[in-house]
Amino acid sequence: MAGPLESLIQSGTKLWLDSVEPELVVKNRALGATGATSNPIIVADIIQSGRFDDTLTELAERGLSDEEIAWALTDHLVRNAQKVFEPVWRETDGEDGYVSFELDPLLEDTELAPPHDERVKRYIELGQRWAEGHDNRMIKVPATPAGIDALEELVASGVTVNVTLVFSDRQYLAARDAVWRGAQRRANLRHFKSVYSIFVSRVDVYTDKHVPELSPEAQGQVGIVNAKRIWRMNREFWRERQAGRDDLKLHQEMIFASTGTKKPEDPKDKYVAAFAGSDIQTNPPATNDAVEAGGRTYHATIEQMPPQTVLNEINAKVDFERLEKTLMREGLVKFADPQKALLNLVAEKRNALAKTG
Repeated sequence: MAGPLESLIQSGTKLWLDSVEPELVVKNRALGATGATSNPIIVADIIQSGRFDDTLTELAERGLSDEEIAWALTDHLVRNAQKVFEPVWRETDGEDGYVSFELDPLLEDTELAPPHDERVKRYIELGQRWAEGHDNRMIKVPATPAGIDALEELVASGVTVNVTLVFSDRQYLAARDAVWRGAQRRANLRHFKSVYSIFVSRVDVYTDKHVPELSPEAQGQVGIVNAKRIWRMNREFWRERQAGRDDLKLHQEMIFASTGTKKPEDPKDKYVAAFAGSDIQTNPPATNDAVEAGGRTYHATIEQMPPQTVLNEINAKVDFERLEKTLMREGLVKFADPQKALLNLVAEKRNALAKTG
Protein backbone atom coordinates (compact mmCIF):
# COMPACT_ATOMS: atom_id res chain seq x y z
CA MET A 1 0.00 0.00 0.00
CA ALA A 2 1.31 3.44 -0.95
CA GLY A 3 2.22 5.89 1.81
CA PRO A 4 0.47 9.27 2.00
CA LEU A 5 2.93 11.31 -0.07
CA GLU A 6 3.38 8.43 -2.48
CA SER A 7 -0.40 8.24 -2.98
CA LEU A 8 -0.52 12.01 -3.54
CA ILE A 9 2.07 11.65 -6.30
CA GLN A 10 0.26 8.64 -7.76
CA SER A 11 -2.90 10.76 -7.96
CA GLY A 12 -1.13 12.96 -10.53
CA THR A 13 0.41 15.67 -8.36
CA LYS A 14 4.03 16.73 -8.74
CA LEU A 15 5.41 17.38 -5.25
CA TRP A 16 7.91 20.21 -4.86
CA LEU A 17 9.54 21.28 -1.61
CA ASP A 18 9.23 24.85 -0.37
CA SER A 19 12.84 24.88 0.81
CA VAL A 20 16.42 24.48 -0.44
CA GLU A 21 17.84 23.43 2.93
CA PRO A 22 20.28 20.69 1.86
CA GLU A 23 19.20 17.96 4.29
CA LEU A 24 15.50 18.64 3.70
CA VAL A 25 16.03 18.52 -0.07
CA VAL A 26 17.62 15.07 0.19
CA LYS A 27 14.98 13.85 2.67
CA ASN A 28 12.04 15.03 0.58
CA ARG A 29 13.57 13.77 -2.66
CA ALA A 30 13.55 10.33 -1.03
CA LEU A 31 9.86 10.87 -0.21
CA GLY A 32 9.08 11.61 -3.85
CA ALA A 33 9.61 15.36 -4.23
CA THR A 34 10.77 16.25 -7.74
CA GLY A 35 11.54 19.96 -7.41
CA ALA A 36 12.05 22.81 -4.95
CA THR A 37 11.79 26.55 -4.54
CA SER A 38 13.76 29.24 -2.73
CA ASN A 39 13.04 32.62 -1.15
CA PRO A 40 14.84 35.02 1.24
CA ILE A 41 13.15 33.60 4.36
CA ILE A 42 14.38 30.11 3.51
CA VAL A 43 17.91 31.36 2.81
CA ALA A 44 17.97 33.43 6.03
CA ASP A 45 16.92 30.43 8.13
CA ILE A 46 19.73 28.38 6.63
CA ILE A 47 22.32 31.12 7.25
CA GLN A 48 21.04 31.59 10.81
CA SER A 49 21.75 27.92 11.50
CA GLY A 50 25.48 28.59 11.20
CA ARG A 51 26.06 25.75 8.75
CA PHE A 52 27.45 28.09 6.12
CA ASP A 53 29.56 30.34 8.36
CA ASP A 54 32.76 29.18 6.64
CA THR A 55 31.35 29.98 3.22
CA LEU A 56 30.13 33.38 4.40
CA THR A 57 33.55 34.17 5.90
CA GLU A 58 35.27 33.16 2.67
CA LEU A 59 33.00 35.40 0.61
CA ALA A 60 33.54 38.32 2.99
CA GLU A 61 37.31 37.86 2.80
CA ARG A 62 37.06 38.11 -0.97
CA GLY A 63 35.65 41.61 -0.52
CA LEU A 64 32.04 40.92 -1.43
CA SER A 65 29.35 43.28 -0.13
CA ASP A 66 26.50 42.10 2.09
CA GLU A 67 24.18 42.04 -0.93
CA GLU A 68 26.69 40.10 -3.04
CA ILE A 69 27.17 37.58 -0.23
CA ALA A 70 23.41 37.07 0.11
CA TRP A 71 23.05 36.36 -3.60
CA ALA A 72 26.14 34.16 -3.73
CA LEU A 73 24.79 32.02 -0.88
CA THR A 74 21.36 31.87 -2.51
CA ASP A 75 22.94 30.77 -5.77
CA HIS A 76 25.02 28.16 -3.92
CA LEU A 77 21.98 26.67 -2.18
CA VAL A 78 19.89 26.61 -5.33
CA ARG A 79 22.72 24.99 -7.29
CA ASN A 80 23.01 22.25 -4.67
CA ALA A 81 19.28 21.56 -4.89
CA GLN A 82 19.46 21.58 -8.69
CA LYS A 83 22.05 18.78 -8.55
CA VAL A 84 19.65 16.66 -6.48
CA PHE A 85 16.78 17.16 -8.92
CA GLU A 86 18.76 17.19 -12.18
CA PRO A 87 18.21 13.44 -12.79
CA VAL A 88 14.46 14.12 -12.69
CA TRP A 89 14.85 16.91 -15.25
CA ARG A 90 16.77 14.58 -17.56
CA GLU A 91 14.42 11.61 -17.10
CA THR A 92 11.36 13.77 -17.85
CA ASP A 93 13.08 15.63 -20.70
CA GLY A 94 12.49 18.99 -19.01
CA GLU A 95 8.96 18.41 -17.74
CA ASP A 96 9.97 18.29 -14.05
CA GLY A 97 12.99 18.52 -11.75
CA TYR A 98 13.29 22.30 -11.41
CA VAL A 99 14.45 24.56 -8.58
CA SER A 100 13.11 28.12 -8.47
CA PHE A 101 15.35 31.14 -7.91
CA GLU A 102 13.66 34.36 -6.77
CA LEU A 103 14.77 37.67 -8.28
CA ASP A 104 15.51 40.69 -6.11
CA PRO A 105 12.37 41.43 -4.04
CA LEU A 106 13.62 44.97 -3.36
CA LEU A 107 12.61 45.83 -6.93
CA GLU A 108 9.07 45.97 -5.52
CA ASP A 109 9.86 47.70 -2.23
CA THR A 110 7.56 50.67 -1.69
CA GLU A 111 10.46 52.92 -0.67
CA LEU A 112 13.47 51.57 -2.57
CA ALA A 113 11.99 50.44 -5.88
CA PRO A 114 13.08 52.31 -9.02
CA PRO A 115 10.53 53.63 -11.57
CA HIS A 116 8.47 51.09 -13.52
CA ASP A 117 10.55 51.03 -16.71
CA GLU A 118 13.77 50.60 -14.74
CA ARG A 119 12.21 47.75 -12.77
CA VAL A 120 11.21 45.99 -15.98
CA LYS A 121 14.75 46.40 -17.32
CA ARG A 122 16.27 45.04 -14.11
CA TYR A 123 13.95 42.03 -14.05
CA ILE A 124 15.07 41.17 -17.57
CA GLU A 125 18.76 41.67 -16.79
CA LEU A 126 18.66 39.71 -13.53
CA GLY A 127 16.49 36.95 -14.94
CA GLN A 128 18.82 36.36 -17.85
CA ARG A 129 21.87 36.53 -15.59
CA TRP A 130 20.70 34.04 -12.98
CA ALA A 131 19.23 31.67 -15.58
CA GLU A 132 22.31 31.48 -17.78
CA GLY A 133 23.85 28.02 -17.88
CA HIS A 134 21.11 26.37 -15.80
CA ASP A 135 18.86 23.82 -17.49
CA ASN A 136 16.74 23.01 -14.44
CA ARG A 137 16.51 26.44 -12.82
CA MET A 138 13.28 28.44 -12.91
CA ILE A 139 13.36 32.18 -12.44
CA LYS A 140 10.65 33.48 -10.10
CA VAL A 141 9.09 36.69 -11.39
CA PRO A 142 6.28 38.35 -9.38
CA ALA A 143 2.93 39.04 -11.04
CA THR A 144 3.33 42.79 -10.46
CA PRO A 145 2.99 45.32 -13.30
CA ALA A 146 6.77 45.44 -13.76
CA GLY A 147 7.19 41.68 -13.42
CA ILE A 148 4.47 40.98 -15.97
CA ASP A 149 5.94 43.52 -18.39
CA ALA A 150 9.29 41.73 -18.19
CA LEU A 151 7.89 38.27 -18.94
CA GLU A 152 7.68 38.45 -22.71
CA GLU A 153 11.33 39.40 -23.15
CA LEU A 154 12.52 36.91 -20.54
CA VAL A 155 10.68 34.02 -22.15
CA ALA A 156 11.68 35.08 -25.67
CA SER A 157 15.33 34.95 -24.57
CA GLY A 158 14.95 31.37 -23.36
CA VAL A 159 14.42 31.88 -19.62
CA THR A 160 12.17 29.36 -17.84
CA VAL A 161 9.83 31.35 -15.58
CA ASN A 162 7.83 30.71 -12.43
CA VAL A 163 5.32 33.56 -12.18
CA THR A 164 4.72 34.04 -8.47
CA LEU A 165 2.48 36.14 -6.20
CA VAL A 166 -0.61 35.30 -8.24
CA PHE A 167 -3.87 35.92 -6.37
CA SER A 168 -6.41 36.55 -9.14
CA ASP A 169 -7.47 35.48 -12.60
CA ARG A 170 -6.64 38.99 -13.86
CA GLN A 171 -3.00 38.59 -12.85
CA TYR A 172 -2.86 35.09 -14.23
CA LEU A 173 -4.30 36.08 -17.59
CA ALA A 174 -1.94 39.04 -18.00
CA ALA A 175 1.08 36.90 -17.06
CA ARG A 176 0.08 33.93 -19.21
CA ASP A 177 -0.52 36.06 -22.29
CA ALA A 178 2.85 37.80 -21.87
CA VAL A 179 4.57 34.42 -21.51
CA TRP A 180 2.87 33.10 -24.65
CA ARG A 181 3.89 36.17 -26.64
CA GLY A 182 7.46 35.58 -25.59
CA ALA A 183 7.27 31.87 -26.38
CA GLN A 184 6.12 32.57 -29.92
CA ARG A 185 9.26 34.65 -30.49
CA ARG A 186 11.50 31.62 -29.85
CA ALA A 187 12.99 29.71 -32.76
CA ASN A 188 11.18 26.61 -31.46
CA LEU A 189 9.14 25.58 -28.44
CA ARG A 190 10.82 22.25 -27.75
CA HIS A 191 12.15 23.35 -24.33
CA PHE A 192 9.49 25.95 -23.49
CA LYS A 193 8.23 25.51 -19.93
CA SER A 194 6.42 27.93 -17.61
CA VAL A 195 4.54 27.68 -14.31
CA TYR A 196 2.16 30.02 -12.46
CA SER A 197 2.15 30.05 -8.65
CA ILE A 198 -1.33 30.71 -7.29
CA PHE A 199 -1.32 31.51 -3.56
CA VAL A 200 -4.08 29.70 -1.70
CA SER A 201 -4.18 30.02 2.10
CA ARG A 202 -3.63 33.80 2.08
CA VAL A 203 -6.95 34.14 0.23
CA ASP A 204 -8.77 32.40 3.08
CA VAL A 205 -6.98 34.59 5.63
CA TYR A 206 -8.30 37.57 3.66
CA THR A 207 -11.92 36.39 3.62
CA ASP A 208 -11.84 35.60 7.34
CA LYS A 209 -10.94 39.21 7.98
CA HIS A 210 -12.65 41.14 5.18
CA VAL A 211 -15.67 38.98 4.26
CA PRO A 212 -16.95 37.73 7.64
CA GLU A 213 -20.50 37.53 6.26
CA LEU A 214 -19.65 34.36 4.33
CA SER A 215 -21.53 31.32 5.63
CA PRO A 216 -19.61 28.55 7.43
CA GLU A 217 -19.94 26.44 4.27
CA ALA A 218 -18.25 29.11 2.11
CA GLN A 219 -15.73 30.53 4.57
CA GLY A 220 -12.41 28.81 4.08
CA GLN A 221 -13.30 27.62 0.57
CA VAL A 222 -12.52 30.76 -1.44
CA GLY A 223 -8.79 30.03 -1.79
CA ILE A 224 -9.55 26.57 -3.14
CA VAL A 225 -12.30 27.74 -5.50
CA ASN A 226 -10.20 30.63 -6.81
CA ALA A 227 -7.19 28.39 -7.48
CA LYS A 228 -9.23 25.66 -9.15
CA ARG A 229 -10.93 28.15 -11.45
CA ILE A 230 -7.56 29.51 -12.56
CA TRP A 231 -6.24 25.95 -12.93
CA ARG A 232 -9.09 25.21 -15.35
CA MET A 233 -8.36 28.36 -17.35
CA ASN A 234 -4.73 27.35 -17.61
CA ARG A 235 -5.46 23.79 -18.66
CA GLU A 236 -7.91 24.85 -21.37
CA PHE A 237 -5.66 27.58 -22.79
CA TRP A 238 -2.62 25.36 -23.21
CA ARG A 239 -4.62 22.40 -24.51
CA GLU A 240 -5.83 24.64 -27.31
CA ARG A 241 -2.28 25.80 -28.05
CA GLN A 242 -0.90 22.24 -28.05
CA ALA A 243 -3.53 20.90 -30.43
CA GLY A 244 -1.93 19.94 -33.72
CA ARG A 245 1.59 20.98 -32.66
CA ASP A 246 4.49 18.59 -32.25
CA ASP A 247 6.92 21.11 -30.76
CA LEU A 248 4.84 22.29 -27.77
CA LYS A 249 5.24 19.12 -25.73
CA LEU A 250 5.99 20.35 -22.21
CA HIS A 251 3.07 21.24 -19.96
CA GLN A 252 2.59 24.80 -18.75
CA GLU A 253 1.42 24.19 -15.21
CA MET A 254 -0.06 25.77 -12.13
CA ILE A 255 1.81 25.64 -8.85
CA PHE A 256 -0.48 25.52 -5.84
CA ALA A 257 1.54 27.58 -3.35
CA SER A 258 0.89 28.74 0.20
CA THR A 259 -0.48 25.29 0.97
CA GLY A 260 0.29 25.37 4.69
CA THR A 261 -2.81 25.98 6.77
CA LYS A 262 -3.07 29.16 8.84
CA LYS A 263 -5.93 28.22 11.20
CA PRO A 264 -5.11 25.75 14.01
CA GLU A 265 -8.49 24.06 13.67
CA ASP A 266 -7.97 23.27 9.96
CA PRO A 267 -6.57 19.86 8.99
CA LYS A 268 -2.88 20.21 8.12
CA ASP A 269 -3.55 18.64 4.73
CA LYS A 270 -6.60 20.77 3.87
CA TYR A 271 -5.07 22.27 0.75
CA VAL A 272 -2.92 19.28 -0.10
CA ALA A 273 -6.03 17.11 -0.31
CA ALA A 274 -8.02 19.72 -2.25
CA PHE A 275 -5.55 19.92 -5.14
CA ALA A 276 -4.53 16.28 -5.41
CA GLY A 277 -4.44 14.95 -8.94
CA SER A 278 -2.74 17.50 -11.17
CA ASP A 279 0.04 20.01 -11.69
CA ILE A 280 2.40 20.99 -8.84
CA GLN A 281 2.18 21.57 -5.10
CA THR A 282 5.02 23.40 -3.35
CA ASN A 283 4.61 22.31 0.24
CA PRO A 284 6.56 23.55 3.28
CA PRO A 285 8.60 20.79 4.95
CA ALA A 286 6.26 20.80 7.97
CA THR A 287 3.26 20.25 5.69
CA ASN A 288 4.93 17.27 4.02
CA ASP A 289 5.82 15.87 7.44
CA ALA A 290 2.21 16.27 8.62
CA VAL A 291 0.88 14.64 5.46
CA GLU A 292 3.23 11.68 5.81
CA ALA A 293 2.38 11.30 9.49
CA GLY A 294 -1.36 11.51 8.84
CA GLY A 295 -1.57 8.14 7.16
CA ARG A 296 -4.16 9.23 4.61
CA THR A 297 -4.43 7.86 1.08
CA TYR A 298 -4.99 10.60 -1.51
CA HIS A 299 -7.05 10.44 -4.69
CA ALA A 300 -7.57 12.99 -7.46
CA THR A 301 -9.87 15.77 -6.23
CA ILE A 302 -8.69 18.62 -8.46
CA GLU A 303 -11.92 18.55 -10.51
CA GLN A 304 -14.18 18.64 -7.46
CA MET A 305 -15.87 21.91 -6.49
CA PRO A 306 -18.11 22.85 -3.55
CA PRO A 307 -21.89 22.79 -4.14
CA GLN A 308 -23.29 25.38 -6.54
CA THR A 309 -24.95 27.22 -3.65
CA VAL A 310 -21.50 27.82 -2.13
CA LEU A 311 -20.09 28.95 -5.48
CA ASN A 312 -23.01 31.35 -5.94
CA GLU A 313 -22.42 32.80 -2.47
CA ILE A 314 -18.72 33.30 -3.15
CA ASN A 315 -19.51 35.01 -6.46
CA ALA A 316 -22.01 37.30 -4.78
CA LYS A 317 -20.07 38.26 -1.67
CA VAL A 318 -16.35 38.25 -2.59
CA ASP A 319 -14.99 41.29 -4.44
CA PHE A 320 -12.03 39.68 -6.20
CA GLU A 321 -10.67 42.99 -7.44
CA ARG A 322 -10.46 44.26 -3.86
CA LEU A 323 -9.06 40.90 -2.76
CA GLU A 324 -6.24 41.13 -5.30
CA LYS A 325 -5.34 44.71 -4.38
CA THR A 326 -5.30 43.96 -0.65
CA LEU A 327 -3.29 40.76 -0.94
CA MET A 328 -0.82 42.30 -3.38
CA ARG A 329 -0.27 45.24 -1.05
CA GLU A 330 0.36 42.87 1.85
CA GLY A 331 2.26 40.46 -0.38
CA LEU A 332 4.76 43.07 -1.55
CA VAL A 333 5.63 43.85 2.07
CA LYS A 334 6.08 40.12 2.76
CA PHE A 335 8.10 39.96 -0.47
CA ALA A 336 10.54 42.81 0.25
CA ASP A 337 10.90 42.76 4.05
CA PRO A 338 12.47 39.27 4.18
CA GLN A 339 15.13 40.40 1.71
CA LYS A 340 15.97 43.37 3.95
CA ALA A 341 16.11 40.99 6.93
CA LEU A 342 18.41 38.66 4.97
CA LEU A 343 20.81 41.52 4.19
CA ASN A 344 20.80 42.61 7.85
CA LEU A 345 21.50 39.02 8.94
CA VAL A 346 24.45 38.76 6.55
CA ALA A 347 25.86 42.02 7.94
CA GLU A 348 25.47 40.82 11.53
CA LYS A 349 26.96 37.43 10.73
CA ARG A 350 30.02 38.76 8.95
CA ASN A 351 30.73 41.21 11.77
CA ALA A 352 30.38 38.50 14.42
CA LEU A 353 32.52 36.06 12.47
CA ALA A 354 35.19 38.72 11.86
CA LYS A 355 35.47 39.32 15.62
CA THR A 356 35.87 35.63 16.41
CA GLY A 357 38.12 34.89 13.43
